[in-house]
Order: sequence, then structure tokens, then C-alpha cells
Amino acid sequence: MGATGSGKTTSCTSVVQAAAPFELDGRRVLLIDTPGFDDTSRSDTDILKMIAHFLSTTQVIAARFYKNGIRLSGVIYMHRISDFRMGGVSRRNFGMFRQLCGESSLKNVVLVTNMWSEVSAAPVLDRHARLLRHQNTLESAQSIMRYLIGNRPMALQIQHELVDQNMDISQTGAGAELNRELMRQIRKHQQELLDLRIEIKSAIKNIIQRQMNDL
Repeated sequence: MGATGSGKTTSCTSVVQAAAPFELDGRRVLLIDTPGFDDTSRSDTDILKMIAHFLSTTQVIAARFYKNGIRLSGVIYMHRISDFRMGGVSRRNFGMFRQLCGESSLKNVVLVTNMWSEVSAAPVLDRHARLLRHQNTLESAQSIMRYLIGNRPMALQIQHELVDQNMDISQTGAGAELNRELMRQIRKHQQELLDLRIEIKSAIKNIIQRQMNDL
């Protein structure tokens, strides 16, 4: 998971999809790729619904695994190291991601930074997920997966909410986080519009006053 353009795949992912299973150190590994948040063609709400559907609908492989007691060994959150001073969009995406996983599952999360060639260095502090560096090589990717497959598999919070508690997507922690951010953006834009109206009114008043003084 991660923002669009963070390097999760070499091409843009438009749907949630499972890759072909493969063997790593005698373990069978199945990777699931998701579209990135902050997509230019779809809203974050649509992306969250796609991920939720994949994790909760019984016709989908991930939900069948969950129903049969199979849990995720880990979640990879891709983040460009050049964006590490998280702006509003990155904070929103990561906040929604944390709610999707749930606090108890964060220990199975790795925050993977890539595109290191774009910056010289970056300070990192993360108290929950493990921070790993991806060098865009096969060996680097395998090292990250080796860390994950050693974890005790756990369910994501959104799986509990959607499957076990039959919540609507808007009632989940991730959905609520997204709604809070959208409401914050609405209030911000409303205030900006109000400030602009005040500025325009003041400018018009000043113009009229100058014209009257010139008479």
C-alpha cells in the first residue's frame, strides 16, 4: 500500500490484485498489490472501497483466506524517501492506513522507503512499524519479505470490522478517518472562501472611497 507513484509496482495499479504465489526460503508467499491513494483519476474513498471489498467479499481470495483462519503476515507501506517530511496528503494517507490496519497489527507493518537516489539523506523515526530501505533490487525486496514472513500472522482491523462486525465501510476506522479529513478540507475551503469574500468586499470599498475622494 501507499500513495500513487511511491514505487509499489513498476506500472500503475488500477485494481487490487494478487500476484502469482512463489516460494521464498521454503515458504509459500502471496503478494497483494493495491492501487495508491491520492490517485488523480479516482478518489481516496473509491480506493478504500476497492481495498475493503477485496478484504471482505467472500468471492475474493483474501476474504476466503480470512474466513478460513488464514491471516496476513505483514503489510508493506511504500513511501518515497523524498516525501519523508510528510505533507497533508501523506499524513492523511498514513492516518487512514493506520486505521485500516489497527493498532494491534502495526507491529506487522513495514514502512518501506525507496527512490533514495532523489535525496542525500533523511531522518526517520517510527515507533510502531519497522522502517526498511528498498534499493530497487531483487535482493532488497527478498530481504523485506523475509522479515515479514517471520511475523505471527494477524488480521487487519478493517477485516474485523467488515467481516466479523458487519460494518459499512463508512463505519470503519479507516472510513471515519477519511471522512474526518474530508470534513476538515471542506471547513478549510469554506474559511478560505469567506476570507476571499472579505478581501474582495474590502477592496471594492477602498476603490469606491478613492473615487469619492477624487471628486
